[in-house]
Amino acid sequence: MIMSELKVEVEPAEVGFAADRLHRLDDNFARYVDAGLLSGWLLAISRHGNLTYVAHGGHRDREAGLEVTPDTLWRIYSMTKPITSVATMMLYEEGRFELTDPVSKLIPAFKDVRVFTGGSDQRPVTVPATEPVRIHHLLTHTSGLTYGFHRNHPVDAMYRAAGFELGNPPGVTLAEACDIWAGLPLLFQPGAEWNYSVATDVLGRVVEVASGQRLDEFFADRILRPLGMTDTAFGAAPEAHPRLAALYRPNSRNTVSRLDELGQAGLRPPRMLRGGGGLVSSAADYDRFTQMLLHTDASPAGEYSGVRLLGPRTVGYMARNHLPGGLDLETFGRPLYAESPFRGVGFGLGFAVLLDPVPGKVIGTAGELSWGGAASTTFWIDQAEGLTVSFFTQLLPSSTYPIRPQLRQLVYQALTD
Repeated sequence: MIMSELKVEVEPAEVGFAADRLHRLDDNFARYVDAGLLSGWLLAISRHGNLTYVAHGGHRDREAGLEVTPDTLWRIYSMTKPITSVATMMLYEEGRFELTDPVSKLIPAFKDVRVFTGGSDQRPVTVPATEPVRIHHLLTHTSGLTYGFHRNHPVDAMYRAAGFELGNPPGVTLAEACDIWAGLPLLFQPGAEWNYSVATDVLGRVVEVASGQRLDEFFADRILRPLGMTDTAFGAAPEAHPRLAALYRPNSRNTVSRLDELGQAGLRPPRMLRGGGGLVSSAADYDRFTQMLLHTDASPAGEYSGVRLLGPRTVGYMARNHLPGGLDLETFGRPLYAESPFRGVGFGLGFAVLLDPVPGKVIGTAGELSWGGAASTTFWIDQAEGLTVSFFTQLLPSSTYPIRPQLRQLVYQALTD
């Protein structure tokens, strides 16, 4: 088995980076730490299949005086979703289902879903769905499912009333949660809009049913161990607890405070294994995952270090914009998404896809795949530039500071080839 290690493999100048310009990234995030806005951070950049730049600063646990180190562990929250999407497509490649299959073939509770058309969360008016929720709807967040924490729609309130906001009802399993969600109204007819939701959690259950394994077992057997992602799991192992970064949130003093009650979830495996979140990982591990999805001359997409998870054409298909008519999230998404981070951005099978960097006013390359996590972690894969970038910190919510656009402008300005 490959072992995970965050070790620079090639000097920046050898792959088109100017070292002095890369250090602007260090300076930028050092300012965040010095101002008390972040406790700590870590950045890993690879190009053409080789790790070329690693930088970190601040503390993984500010109160204990423990600094960020290359092997620090991070709660990656929704950066779990691309791993679940890869698992789904691995089973698709095995012929376990088709993307057009109704989800009810694997989760019967989704057979007779209904759609919200009016009323309130207490007295909703619903109609039968005119289209089944299909597996491709789950992969693209066009299923009509939602999240309780959105607080934008009466159905969001119904999720909260059922116990799904930032966490889950105590003792509920993934199978039970899927049955509960299937019994709540959809926001819209399947395929009609884009809405970020528990859809990838439902995909996790699809993986379980189609494979006959628990989600954590499938991840470990088919993705994590083969890629050497030895630090990635649902909850840090007891011996790794000292390496897990503390979780923080902004406070009224314009600095950050610990969120230990929520952060404790990263110390143990959850009862409910969510395909949409819950993994703890390291920068070395996630760099391997992103490089597996990168296409290079030596290693076509879907393979890392001789281990192939997906065919390159499958990865290419996942990286297409699957929103109808080639629309972007600002146009096809709910009003929540009508803002600059979603302008010129479509959605593929498990990833955001950059269609055009101009509308969002942030430098980038058409075709980039990306996503992030609730605690301000993020990654992107730029096939045209042969580039993968992963950034880690532990600050909720991810919208607190403009970390993600700043990363892009500072990474791309450092490319000088």
